[in-house]
Amino acid sequence: MVGSTPTADDAVRATHRVVDAVWRMESAKLVGALTRVTGDVGLAEELAQDALLAALEQWPESGVPAKPGAWLMATAKHRAIDTFRRAERLERKTAELGRELAVRESTEPDWATALDEVVEDDVLRLVFISCHPVLSREARVALTLRLIGGLATDEIARAFLVPEPTVAQRIVRAKRTLTAAHVPFEVPTGADFTARVSSVLEVLYLIFNEGYAATSGEHWTRPALCQEALRLGRIVAELLPGESEVHGLVALLELQASRLAARTGADGEPVLLGDQDRGRWDHVLIGRGLAALERAEQAGVALGPYALQAAIAACHARAGSVEQTDWPRIAALYDALAQLMPSPVVELNRAVAVSRAYGAAAGLELADALTDVPALRGYHLLPSVRGDLLEQLGRSAEARTEFRRAASLTRNERVRALLLDRAAACGPAVPGPRGP
Repeated sequence: MVGSTPTADDAVRATHRVVDAVWRMESAKLVGALTRVTGDVGLAEELAQDALLAALEQWPESGVPAKPGAWLMATAKHRAIDTFRRAERLERKTAELGRELAVRESTEPDWATALDEVVEDDVLRLVFISCHPVLSREARVALTLRLIGGLATDEIARAFLVPEPTVAQRIVRAKRTLTAAHVPFEVPTGADFTARVSSVLEVLYLIFNEGYAATSGEHWTRPALCQEALRLGRIVAELLPGESEVHGLVALLELQASRLAARTGADGEPVLLGDQDRGRWDHVLIGRGLAALERAEQAGVALGPYALQAAIAACHARAGSVEQTDWPRIAALYDALAQLMPSPVVELNRAVAVSRAYGAAAGLELADALTDVPALRGYHLLPSVRGDLLEQLGRSAEARTEFRRAASLTRNERVRALLLDRAAACGPAVPGPRGP
């Protein structure tokens, strides 16, 4: 069979795919270095985007350069010079840029070498800026995916099922907030460092969780979000090798991501843990997750919340089936997590572990104690868990009511269908007495 001859349009599309791949790999380094140079993350991103547009225009004609990252950096820095010249601030800004900027082509330095010398510091600073506590949680997530992940605004909007203008406004406001707050482009120290690391990890955790169990929409999982969170987590772990909780989070994400392929059926329907084909779990990711957990454990400090959750995930990863899982250890780990990070959601998860370890009645007692907690009033997993435990105890009518209530609370269509199926499996509702 004779294949079709590639057209010029095919070549352009192929080059654009290369540009997109390069951008994903290089954008954080590029924006980080430009922020260090300009002191303005908003301007830095604009210059980086200008360089990206230049690549999209020029590379289809000239070909992809041997050092695409260095090409983008050189282009962006020349745009910076032009920007400062137009603003009649060339002299002052040139002094600030110092040896890093060269106006004359003949004396232009090797940008690739220069970047290698500072890239880790630049990216780390950019991570801390993107996740600064002065920003709202939603703004931190959007800005991190934009600046560190290299995602376009429409990609972020699709990932979280929110309008693109909403994401664009969050990013613009985030950059304005950082400028107004005079957030320095530096790695914080002392207590501020600890607080900022917590913010960074929270953002990555939120991104991954939205991919692992989507809040709303037609799909239960969004693997691309999980992959992005995991990629960013690995970057942070490389930049902060001595932080136990960073490795704990990466371990958790690796282990949870290992189950993604088994969590949905052929038609995209949710597959619960007990029904998953563990042969479809990714054992490479499991190995990476267990290694990251070991690094967290060897850091010489008590395990934090993420490392404890990773230890729980490790119990599942090591077990050949639900029945072979070390549920007493999982229950004990949830006890430790509840003491370290008290939360109604942790208590609900502990109830599930206790039910597996010590019986459905023991778990239901813990779950029942949460029914009046305001934070869980609209949380579909509480009635879902209660329905499951009631069903195990043979209380089918009550279980059916709980599953239906859970279905009414979730915004995810796949989860709603699953819960309604479980309600139906509990048998038909018993009709009440007829009126006169």
